[in-house]
Amino acid sequence: MAETGEKRHMKAAFLSNYINHHQIPFCDEMYRLLNGEFTFIQTEPMEEERIRMGWRGQEKPPYVKCWYDEPGYCSRLMMECDVVLFGGTDDESYIQERLKSGKPVIRISERLYKTGQWKAVSPRGLKKKYMDHTRYRNRRVYMLCCGAYVPSDFHIIRAYKGKMYCWGYFPATRRYDVDDLFCQKGWVDSSGQRLPYLLWTARMIDLKHPELALETADYLKKRGYKFHIDIIGDGKLRGKLEELNRAYGLEDVVSFLGFLEPEKVRSHMEKADIFLFTSDRHEGWGAVVNEAMNSGCAIVADHMIGSVPYLVNHGVNGLAYRDGSRDELFRLTERLVSDGKLCHTLGKNAYRTITEDWNAQNAAQRLCEFMEKILQENPIHGSISGKKCFQGALSPCDPAPLLKERHARGWIRKHGADFFDAVKTAE
Repeated sequence: MAETGEKRHMKAAFLSNYINHHQIPFCDEMYRLLNGEFTFIQTEPMEEERIRMGWRGQEKPPYVKCWYDEPGYCSRLMMECDVVLFGGTDDESYIQERLKSGKPVIRISERLYKTGQWKAVSPRGLKKKYMDHTRYRNRRVYMLCCGAYVPSDFHIIRAYKGKMYCWGYFPATRRYDVDDLFCQKGWVDSSGQRLPYLLWTARMIDLKHPELALETADYLKKRGYKFHIDIIGDGKLRGKLEELNRAYGLEDVVSFLGFLEPEKVRSHMEKADIFLFTSDRHEGWGAVVNEAMNSGCAIVADHMIGSVPYLVNHGVNGLAYRDGSRDELFRLTERLVSDGKLCHTLGKNAYRTITEDWNAQNAAQRLCEFMEKILQENPIHGSISGKKCFQGALSPCDPAPLLKERHARGWIRKHGADFFDAVKTAE
């Protein structure tokens, strides 16, 4: 096996819908590790909404090819590569010839049943899942799971047994002088007093639940806390949110900043003490949490978000609340607002989680090692207990735990309640 950082002699392609700033750091590292023998194949132009959000912030990297511009070249490349990564597109035609050939394919997927696993009973849906996934269970086809609930979904359709691995998204990782980073945290009011600074950022759509940020602010203000919340983003719910903000009388503690370019969002994260991550089960991963943790924010997150069981070690580098439990969200946030030392301890541990483990460099290195094992027909198979989730014990390309939804809820119910009696922290 190659040593860390050593160039490898493989040829790989990653086919997905379009390149974006959340994928570029990982792809840059793959291009470096494979000595230029890496190609990202883009199947469609970026959506206008994403462009307005500032996602197109730089020139196209040299390893990007567009299927719609060079279909013949891209089609040949899909067959010539040693390993093909396939994710981010619903069109199976791109990969069919490769799958039929028996050559190695690594799928990358968020969960199948974001709206509920009860949908697995649909005969029409099961037929499609069989055609796309289950029938290849004995081939050299592997699954990188972008979210902790992905294995449970694929387990239902009996696909990729023993061939599912932890994965996610890997935005740019920044390295700070930690003491300097935490010296600048907080909101400075007009009198010069430094207050707890909370941040929420996303598109203002139903699944992101921006209203929970306002309800949290209302809860804290009524209890007499001094703080400030910035809300970054835009979308169809913005008008309703501004009305709600006025109805609660929060204009003095809540600011709406609209869409900001990714660089400016990171600047706010670097100053924020607490990051509220309020999406529901429809959030497959949520790369914004990587960025917030990398910026030293203490995370308060819904437990059904795909990234949370992998990234958040509850009570050590962040806090998770049961999906739909406003009371838990309020109480956990209140604990951090009232305890600055705890808040910064969680934030520093969150920073280490990203810089030491869940980053593009480590993910690319581990994936290259995994691809070598595939080509040697010697990958690590097997599954592990879902108890590994929420404990900070998982890394990219580890065998993915089978985390069932009811077990995740039960774990958060038990350990979330314990948190209020005795906070488990790692200095």
